[in-house]
Amino acid sequence: MTKKPDKKISCEEDYKKTLRQLQIELVKLQNYIINNNDKILVLFEGRDAAGKDGAIKRIIQHLSPRETRTVALGKPSDRDISRWYFQRYTRHLPAAQELVLFNRSWYNRAGVEHVMGFCTHEEYHEFLETVPGYEQMLVRSGIKLLKYYLDISRDEQKKRLKARQQDPLKQWKSSPIDKAAQKYWDEYSQARNVMFARTHYLTAPWTVVRSDCKQSARINVIKDMLFRLDYKGKDEALVLPDADIVFNYAETYLQKGLIAP
Repeated sequence: MTKKPDKKISCEEDYKKTLRQLQIELVKLQNYIINNNDKILVLFEGRDAAGKDGAIKRIIQHLSPRETRTVALGKPSDRDISRWYFQRYTRHLPAAQELVLFNRSWYNRAGVEHVMGFCTHEEYHEFLETVPGYEQMLVRSGIKLLKYYLDISRDEQKKRLKARQQDPLKQWKSSPIDKAAQKYWDEYSQARNVMFARTHYLTAPWTVVRSDCKQSARINVIKDMLFRLDYKGKDEALVLPDADIVFNYAETYLQKGLIAP
């Protein structure tokens, strides 16, 4: 990435204090979701090691597990492959009173599956044609849909992937897909750019999170969620996100280098 660097939380103490305040706001949000039978769906996409797991962990840390679900689907089975593509995801959509977070979603087809050759060109183009209609149906059904893309620089990804391989507590995260992430960096960039161009629209826009600084990314993802969703007792000043870290996608951000090339 070029231009403005990520703003860092000044110290660990400030980070923890702000995180706690935001997690209190998340509890307020969940109470509102339950009392109003809302259905909230949050998609987390991004490159390998961009910080999706860490962001989701902080969001759900103090929420009721009964009304909060995280969905992280593995490799599709032969039965899954034989079905309508969206079918395996549809069954995990939120019911009333639920907050559901997808750690990677149907956008696998626009990224990993396309780049690594796990789907055909026909399946890829069909996905890009049909996903706007699918998401519009979800929104019209009453689901509040948020789509986040965690962006990371090539150097930072390389550093994190190396640390992941060396840390015995994080080695479970390593996969052959991780090992290909740097090799296919440019292909993933192109796939991401096409995904943004084809699937960013008014009813379901993409929100980009610059995540070279994990702490700033986590704080600002939570702020942005809280800022976008309605609930009683919102601390408006606290939940205002940093526009240098979290912003709605626009092609100009690619041209200016604010999204990793």
